[in-house]
Amino acid sequence: MRSLCLRCLRPESTCYCARVPRVDSRTRVVFLQHPRERRVAIGTARMAHLSLPNSELYVGVDFSGHARLEELAARPERVAVLFPGEEAIPMEEARKQPPETLIVVDGTWPLARKLVKTNPLLAGLPRIGFVPRRPSNYRIRAEPEEHCVSTIEAVVEVLGALEGEQERFDTMLRAFEYMVDTQLDCQEKRTDPPRRRIYKSAWQPPLELRSIAEDFEHLVLLYAEANAHPSEMGIPSELVHLVAMRPSTGERFETILAPRRPMARSTSLHVELPEEVLLSGEPLEAGLARFQAFLRPGDKLAVWTTFALDLLRRDGFPVPEAVNVRLACARALKNKTGGVEQGAEQLGSRLPEPWARGRAGRRIAALEAVVRALDERGRATEPPSRERMAS
Repeated sequence: MRSLCLRCLRPESTCYCARVPRVDSRTRVVFLQHPRERRVAIGTARMAHLSLPNSELYVGVDFSGHARLEELAARPERVAVLFPGEEAIPMEEARKQPPETLIVVDGTWPLARKLVKTNPLLAGLPRIGFVPRRPSNYRIRAEPEEHCVSTIEAVVEVLGALEGEQERFDTMLRAFEYMVDTQLDCQEKRTDPPRRRIYKSAWQPPLELRSIAEDFEHLVLLYAEANAHPSEMGIPSELVHLVAMRPSTGERFETILAPRRPMARSTSLHVELPEEVLLSGEPLEAGLARFQAFLRPGDKLAVWTTFALDLLRRDGFPVPEAVNVRLACARALKNKTGGVEQGAEQLGSRLPEPWARGRAGRRIAALEAVVRALDERGRATEPPSRERMAS
């Protein structure tokens, strides 16, 4: 019987403990690991846990009655779950009010989804989503999509983004890279008969791009501007400019809404509209009623960030299903992107002439260019050339 290291639970010949750095973090990380993942020799949650003194690791599927989780769920404003989804908060928003505790679900995608579904406590907590800076280095385990990464890679990305010290958290990957290289080296030296080759199916565009193409007839592009005061003033942001367009038909919508609160000094400058234009806008109820009439059953709101959706929800608007265009763009580029205008440029798209006023006019035009480019790629029958991917 092989001797196991009691710390990393790996055979002593492949123990990675000497390469695990101690990395302090302000964020408390709580790992919820599916039991099957605990038995996987190449799992990475334990590796991340060993690096982070300010972390906890629990194994299970049903955490009902779990005292620690119930304690965390009682303070949802201070806790977030690292798990993707349409309601996930984008990283740029999470950085503004970072959680004190980050819950990380560890397991294959089917097991992780089951764990989240089994525990209603998790459903009531805000989620954080992110687009990785680079493809996963998990070369010894197939990920369901290229934007998927291992648990330790995800934790490194998110902690670095939340705490602003990416290079310090990147040191956690040394043990991970050693484990990957060691495992690949062992596989090359194996003398066992080769395993049966599993052939991949015919090429398809990435799921996010296929979804854009499949939903194109129901997409409504959306962008919003707010009357936003400095956060220290404690005055909530309010919707003042809303633009939308239906790319399948070219239908357009615009409303400028009169501020209900005192106007921030920077609002007119940021939204690129004169103060008198904003002050003479229509009442909120009338503008939202017109937008509701613009929408059709089955429509999906295509947004670059969730900011517009958050503003609508704050005003009690029944927000339909949404599509994360930024994630689809990053998937097409195989790289992260910044603003929507930068995304259009990276895709090589020509921007249409703005039809709406102010900054919102430029942003909705850029969003249209991005969505049309993604729709084209989502309908492709062959992989894009390297030249096109780099454009």
